[in-house]
Amino acid sequence: MTSLGRVRAVVRRSGVRGRSTAAAVAVVAVALALGAAVLLLLLQRTLVTSVADQAQARAVDVASQVREEGDGGLARELIANIRPTQLIQVVDQRDRVIASSSPRTHEAPLSADRPPSGQTVSNQVGRMPLLDDDHPYLIVARGTDFHGVRFTVVVASSLETQRETVATVTTYLLIGIPVLLALVGVATWVLVGRALRPVEQIRARVHGLDVEQLAERVPVPAAEDEIARLAVTMNEMLDRLQSGQETQRRFVADASHELRSPIASLTAALDVISADPTGRSAFELHQVMQAETERMRRLVEDLLLLAKADDTGLQIQRTDVDLDDLVDAELRRLRSAGGPEIEGVVPAVRISGDAAKLSQVIRNLADNAVRAARSKVRFTLAEHAGTATVVVEDDGEGIPESERARVFERFVRLDASRDRGSGGSGLGLAIVREVVRGHGGTVDVSVSPLGGARFVVSLPVGQVPAPVSAG
Repeated sequence: MTSLGRVRAVVRRSGVRGRSTAAAVAVVAVALALGAAVLLLLLQRTLVTSVADQAQARAVDVASQVREEGDGGLARELIANIRPTQLIQVVDQRDRVIASSSPRTHEAPLSADRPPSGQTVSNQVGRMPLLDDDHPYLIVARGTDFHGVRFTVVVASSLETQRETVATVTTYLLIGIPVLLALVGVATWVLVGRALRPVEQIRARVHGLDVEQLAERVPVPAAEDEIARLAVTMNEMLDRLQSGQETQRRFVADASHELRSPIASLTAALDVISADPTGRSAFELHQVMQAETERMRRLVEDLLLLAKADDTGLQIQRTDVDLDDLVDAELRRLRSAGGPEIEGVVPAVRISGDAAKLSQVIRNLADNAVRAARSKVRFTLAEHAGTATVVVEDDGEGIPESERARVFERFVRLDASRDRGSGGSGLGLAIVREVVRGHGGTVDVSVSPLGGARFVVSLPVGQVPAPVSAG
């Protein structure tokens, strides 16, 4: 593995904190590198421009003096007003140096440029053999004349000081940038670690929870930021897990309790049959055992249906269903069984759905209404705007408004008319809700004009597309 690969592996293992620090250092490093390059370029250009301006100003001054006075006393003037970083020559039209600011520049011209009078030419050169200098110079040549004689003023300005200034700034940058990057890395590491500390506390708290500690909650930071929202979301998830666990435990306990009664009845009947040598009790208890067995069968089927609904959702086998036929069949069953008066308004309505499960919905609502009614049960079937409605009403005591949402929970019985003795297991309305949901419909309960409960099942007439699972 290369050194770059090892660095990447270390960064990946260091987690969000390490990756954030590395990213911050990398971004700052790139920004500083670009900034340093621009700074050095601008600094060098500014310094050279300043030298060029000074050299041109000096060349103009000397050229003006030559144009007005000629070369008389020019050498003394140049020597008297020389600057340490400048060398000045005055060259005539025969390329002879007639005046210079230093003996070093008196032998030969420093530049071959001969611009016309009043014009200036600038050049930057490196090592100048005439001066035995290996550092760069800026050469400015300006043309002038005196009584028709052409002269050229040459000003050579050393750029060594400017180069040293740029080199010094570069050295400081090479020292300062790594120090600054180290400070950025340390600050980012500390700040990110401090910001992620609540996340680690949340992780540690959740990691330590088991099924017996779902009542615990993670700490919510005071700041209203992303981490606080994460903590709130985790607590909401724990609420759902705790509620699901409690529902599951209650479901298992209620199912066990429901199964205990028929099992006890069957056990008692078998004991009686075993103790009767004549065998007559077997014939007498046959109907009792058959009824208890049927009760267990229905309960187990209901439990399996709800378990499938919780696990993978109900599998709806859709066909064209004449809803009026299902309601008519239930009306005939109830009337043949006796009991309260059964009324029905059943026009022809066809929907797309699962006939067997919809029949179970209607039967469960019917059984629930018959158990609760005093003397009358009414069925009403209708269709409007693409929605079919099945309304089942009774004239019983009704359902209090505060309990209307709870009646669709499993193993819920609100009063004596819905107890185990009347044959109800407390799963009928829960199954109604799951089946209606599976068909894309809704079920609601309210007060009936008859005085009791009014259950309204709304189903779409057309086929509802199955929901597409995320991911």
